[in-house]
Amino acid sequence: IFVILAIVAGIIRLLLLWFSTRLAFVSGADISLKVYKRTLYQPYHVHISRNTSDIVSGIVNRVNGVVFWVILPILTLVSSAVLIVAIITTLVIIDPFVALTGVVGFGVSYGLITFFTKKRLFDNGNCINTEQTNVIKVLQEGLGGIRDVQLDGTYEFYCDSFHKTDSRLRQAYGDNNFIGGFPRPSMEALGMVLIAVLAYILSQQDGGIVSSMPALGALAVGSQRLLPALQQAYAAWANLIGGYAALSDTVDFLNQKIPAELEKSVPDPLSFNHDIVLNKVRFKYTNKQSLILDDLSLSIQKGSRVGIVGGTGSGKSTAVDLIMGLIMPSKGGMLVDGVPINKNNIRAWQRNISHVPQFIFLSDSSIAENIAFGITSEVIDMNRVKLAASKAKLNDLIDTLPEGYDTYVGERGIKLSGGQRQRIGIARALYKDTTVLILDEATSSLDNMTEKYVMESVNELSQDLTIIIIAHRLSTVKNCDVIFEIDKGRVIAQGSYKHLVKISPSFKEMSKVGDDL
Repeated sequence: IFVILAIVAGIIRLLLLWFSTRLAFVSGADISLKVYKRTLYQPYHVHISRNTSDIVSGIVNRVNGVVFWVILPILTLVSSAVLIVAIITTLVIIDPFVALTGVVGFGVSYGLITFFTKKRLFDNGNCINTEQTNVIKVLQEGLGGIRDVQLDGTYEFYCDSFHKTDSRLRQAYGDNNFIGGFPRPSMEALGMVLIAVLAYILSQQDGGIVSSMPALGALAVGSQRLLPALQQAYAAWANLIGGYAALSDTVDFLNQKIPAELEKSVPDPLSFNHDIVLNKVRFKYTNKQSLILDDLSLSIQKGSRVGIVGGTGSGKSTAVDLIMGLIMPSKGGMLVDGVPINKNNIRAWQRNISHVPQFIFLSDSSIAENIAFGITSEVIDMNRVKLAASKAKLNDLIDTLPEGYDTYVGERGIKLSGGQRQRIGIARALYKDTTVLILDEATSSLDNMTEKYVMESVNELSQDLTIIIIAHRLSTVKNCDVIFEIDKGRVIAQGSYKHLVKISPSFKEMSKVGDDL
């Protein structure tokens, strides 16, 4: 019977371990997804104000911290508490005095340890949180700027930065691990002392040491069972205190509200047949900042080629962010075919827009997957991919590659030239088959000849496509139907290239000084 009970007890403990571990990691996966989703769905102005190292660390390290330092320890505490209560109850039944001696001795000792180590555990938890972010930051900066690192020979600077940050992180980890484990040897010694003291006390009573053997045996066996359970509970508590900072940050991530308009199903594109109008738009990111756009008004006709130029800080990129619906006006408004754009129809309007930024983000996947970006490979329409590549003048290059559209471009497109990356960006925009194409300084990093070829591809696109170009080079917007010159958040001149040279002293000066704005 004893053997059967031992086997059953072992199986039950194994099942409890499997269940608690499974529950912890399923919960962790659910938390990770929620944190990532709530972060990804934040408004554009929130994203540009954040550090990506902190976000990556939050999604990966903080959630892992919650799993290993909060969820698992809580489950461990519950199971340990049940076991401790069962052992103490058994000792009380056998000998209340022995039970009281063990509970007081071990309880007071662990209580004092928790009192003196709590702050250290908490501080180490905060240090771990901070240094996890710093480690990712140093890695991203060193590897992301590898050209400058190799050119300037700053290897040791980044290695030293990494070593200092990583050392602080591992010191905090090690410190918490030591604090979580060090009481056990001390408690084992204390158990021996308690048995010796109790043996002496009982030996002085009637019957001597012989009559006290059952009580001493109960204390010895009880201590043998109680100490591991107490140590397990203490270690779980230590992990909980050390993981508080990770839990706090994770809760902050989970408290991010998803804008209601983004939780709705993807709508059909908003009807766009006539014009886009910005009417006396004002915008600033916070109330404390000055206006970036100040009574900006302009009108863009469907099918037109529109250029937006201006000096650094003029507000041209902010104006385009507003047109794309990434930000909303502080005052004034945007109308499409006379319909005001607001939170209720912003997603429908965005379905009309394709965007080619200055720096194209390319994933380490095939050309086809980068053109049909954000779509699983199983449902990519290769006919649309090839049509988009043809319009972007990319098909000739792809035809020369051994693997064609299945050619991998490398991380961030490292295997491609700047012009090839921009053409993939244009092809990606055309794959979406939208009515508005926005080139946000898309050719500013290219040499003149490459820019010429890219713009030839753009100029040959359908006349039904509305194209908005933000440019540093006047040559990029020279063939536009209308050019808006922006300064201090306002349109100060508009018209064709030739017209602006005549009426705008600042535009004329720029055309004389050179091609760059």
